[in-house]
Amino acid sequence: MILTAALVVVACQSGGKVPVYLNPDKSLEERVSDALSRMTIEEKVAMTHAQSKFSSAGVPRLGIPELWHTDGPHGIRPEVLWDEWDQAGWTNDSCTAFPALINLAATWDRDLAYLYGDCIGQEARYRKKDILLGPGINMGRTPLNGRTFEYMGEDPFLAGQMVVPYVKGVQKNGVAACVKHFAVNNQETRRTATNSVVDDRTLYEIYLPAFKAAVVDGGAWAIMGSYNLWNGQFNCHNKRLLCDILKGEWGFDGVVISDWGGCRDDDEAVENGLDIEMGTWTNGLRGAASDSYQNYHLARPYLERLRNGRATEAGLNDKASRILRTIFRTSMAPDQHFGSFTSPEHFAAARKIAAEGIVLLKNNGTLPLRVPQDGKILVVGENAYKMMVVGGGSSNLKTKYEVIPLDALREAFAGKAEVIWERGYVGDVTTDYNRVLTGQDLRESRSAAKLKADAVAAAKDADCIIFIGGLNKSNFQDNEGTDRQDIVLPYGQNELIEALAELKRPMVVVNISGSPVSMPWAGKVDAIVQGWYGGSESGHALADVLTGVVNPSGKLPFTMPKSLADGPLKTERQFPGIREEGKEWWQEYYDEGVFIGYRWYDTKKIPVDFAFGHGLSYTTFELGKPKLSRSKVGEWKVSVLVRNTGKVAGAEVVQLYISDDEASVARPAKELKGFQKVYLEPGQSKKVEITFDKESLSFFDAEKHEWVAEAGEFHLLVGTASNRIAGEIPFTL
Repeated sequence: MILTAALVVVACQSGGKVPVYLNPDKSLEERVSDALSRMTIEEKVAMTHAQSKFSSAGVPRLGIPELWHTDGPHGIRPEVLWDEWDQAGWTNDSCTAFPALINLAATWDRDLAYLYGDCIGQEARYRKKDILLGPGINMGRTPLNGRTFEYMGEDPFLAGQMVVPYVKGVQKNGVAACVKHFAVNNQETRRTATNSVVDDRTLYEIYLPAFKAAVVDGGAWAIMGSYNLWNGQFNCHNKRLLCDILKGEWGFDGVVISDWGGCRDDDEAVENGLDIEMGTWTNGLRGAASDSYQNYHLARPYLERLRNGRATEAGLNDKASRILRTIFRTSMAPDQHFGSFTSPEHFAAARKIAAEGIVLLKNNGTLPLRVPQDGKILVVGENAYKMMVVGGGSSNLKTKYEVIPLDALREAFAGKAEVIWERGYVGDVTTDYNRVLTGQDLRESRSAAKLKADAVAAAKDADCIIFIGGLNKSNFQDNEGTDRQDIVLPYGQNELIEALAELKRPMVVVNISGSPVSMPWAGKVDAIVQGWYGGSESGHALADVLTGVVNPSGKLPFTMPKSLADGPLKTERQFPGIREEGKEWWQEYYDEGVFIGYRWYDTKKIPVDFAFGHGLSYTTFELGKPKLSRSKVGEWKVSVLVRNTGKVAGAEVVQLYISDDEASVARPAKELKGFQKVYLEPGQSKKVEITFDKESLSFFDAEKHEWVAEAGEFHLLVGTASNRIAGEIPFTL
């Protein structure tokens, strides 16, 4: 361990003997206990609240450093002013922008999740950040959620499996992963004034499992509370969530951090499990003088409560211990980490993850692209040109560079074919966010009719049309703070796609979005690709897939419905919530229970455009007959032989769903309980094995407050999407 000048002074003041808390050979708990015993009440309280926009205090007298937080979870946020969101004006804080987390989830690849976490952890440590504010793992309850792109899909098992390696990768570098937003935070509309009314069964089966996996299996060091209320209490100081479940049932020993301004009550902040209050000005929601950090709920008011006996020092010691534990795990860890920033390896990882998550939804043979020498490729759509890293809310980044799809395609076809671009429509002309500038000029003088006509005219002699459109990060799209208003493509894109499809030229539609959109033209185009916000290397990743350099292997982490009306949220009381007489907050009722995403569509047998888990390849795969065996006591194993029957190497994701034929409660038609990605050369076969246990068969019994697996008949369903089951095995418990 490297001693700073301040630590050397402390050691000297101790008669040359290194105090226990500075001794890296001592255990974590010994160091925490020793440091705590040396601190005053004032020093402990100072650690429990922000001192600037992104830092909380250390103990200078003891050489204990500040805690520095940074927004993620897709890259390290540029430095901002001490008390402002605007840029600090640094010239060396342009990061590697990694793909949005929904893109990572679409890889269905645990190894890539670890790689992602490791790389972003290295970047955070290089920038001397101790806590990365991510990953986000709230469930995709509605496709309208503005932050779906920041999360890991609609299924708790998939999200849980992907978050664990991400957390481990981050924390390997001495950076705490702060998993967010805990919990049932599934909309942006009135997010600071809405009470989520969720029954316990739904909570435990759908909205808690990924968080539990992050804590219990991933060993997460930090959790961020969410803005909303759950069952009448704000989640940044919700006793049941933080004290009973997180710190009680799950044994979480890390630190609970409020979302910025999410702390709303002095007494509850002190008593109900919050450890560090962060925010903007006094309460995070309204402006105040820049010295107002002392007015935070866990600042001067907390100190006054301690002095007049309304709060206990034991409670304060618990908070301070958790904060010290975080410091000793990060900046004062025995093994010092230095990280690396914007390295070639990080950009290569970003490109690989982005490409592996791209989903081939449909293909009649048009992809990979084959264009005659000196042919003409017409690219249409604003998203082929617009940079997407800037904006979207707290995931806004200043990246070292961003490769747009148009440039990447021109690079890929240089000397082979002409690549021309027509905008086709005007969507979002914003090129800055919190004074992070892209440098692009997206102004447009042509009318919507003229843009459409120019695109159709240019397409008439094209050898291939590639439409690259979708959503962006402006308000009411994929954006923090607002929810979408429908799943229909905006800016007249459907009409433009239909007009281009009428020309009967080979046509590929690339949808860039972080959440589901409807595709009424799906039967009229030759190929459909689901792209994402792919970060710095997004353009290269897309070009790699379109040209066949990368064989697509991504799978949808959410359902693509035909219309919003087909989904499970039918009433205003479900979304976005209603105002009831006598209630202080808006009420949002989770009346659909456990039936979200494919659990709803498959159970109700509602047709969708593309199912959860769906994704094609440039090769073909064959799954053999699945077999069942006992792995060990209380655990079983399903095995299936997978063969690449095509002509190119590729990867398939084998998915295990379980169906409960008869139950005492209403259960979905099937639920994902296992998956494995397998890479195969042409003609190669491999046996895939997926284990499951009694908990995989269980539902949560709210009255007993325990998981229950009822005796009876189940079916083990093995396939490559929720609606593409290749084989099944009856199973009796």
